[in-house]
Parts: sequence; structure tokens; C-alpha cells
Amino acid sequence: MVKHLAAQLDYVFQALADPTRRAMLGNLAKQALSVGELAAPFDMSLAAASKHIKLLERAGLIERTVQGRTHLCHLNAMPMHAGMEWIRHYEQFWTSRLDALAALLHAEDTANTQSARQKPRRRDK
Repeated sequence: MVKHLAAQLDYVFQALADPTRRAMLGNLAKQALSVGELAAPFDMSLAAASKHIKLLERAGLIERTVQGRTHLCHLNAMPMHAGMEWIRHYEQFWTSRLDALAALLHAEDTANTQSARQKPRRRDK
């Protein structure tokens, strides 16, 4: 079961890694599209677009229904949830690191401000 989930997560991240596939998903977020409509905005052959679509299907991000000769693609955003959960697990790590950096920068700013106030001013003759 864990291996299956890891493989599915790999497919999702692989699918999301490509800007063309992300754009396809963005278009599907607005409405269901045929394979031709999904491929139309991109400067590529229908065969190349079909490879992108198949990878999105393997990741579970697209579901395809057939209506006569038309293949209609629908967005399925649920697999992205696993990716969000994986990233959220590491959010604690980055949040604590960023909080420590913010505290360090604040302390440095405070020290610089105090140092500037304590320096005697030179008077010109």
C-alpha cells in the first residue's frame, strides 16, 4: 500500500513538473475539454499533446470520457492533495528555519541601530 502511494505521488510530481502539463491542468480547471481543444493552445503535434495527456491520466489528474468519437478530458484534482500533504509535512521545517532567520535579522538590525546611536558625532570646524 505504501509503495503504491509513493508511486502515485511520483506520478503526480512528474506530471506537475512540466509547464505544458500544468497549463493543460489550468485550462481543465475552467471546463472539460476535448483532446483537440486541450492541445490547441500549444505549439506541438496532437501526438505530442497526447503523450502529455496520457502522463496526466497516469497520475490520475485527468479523467477521460468518450462521447461518440470525442474524448472529453476532466480535471481530477484529488491526487494533488497527496502532494500537498507531502509538502505540508516539510512546512514545519521551513517555518522554523525562516522564524530563526527573521529573529537573527531583527537582532542584527537592533544592534546596528543601537551602535549608530552610541557613536559620538564628529563636529566639523
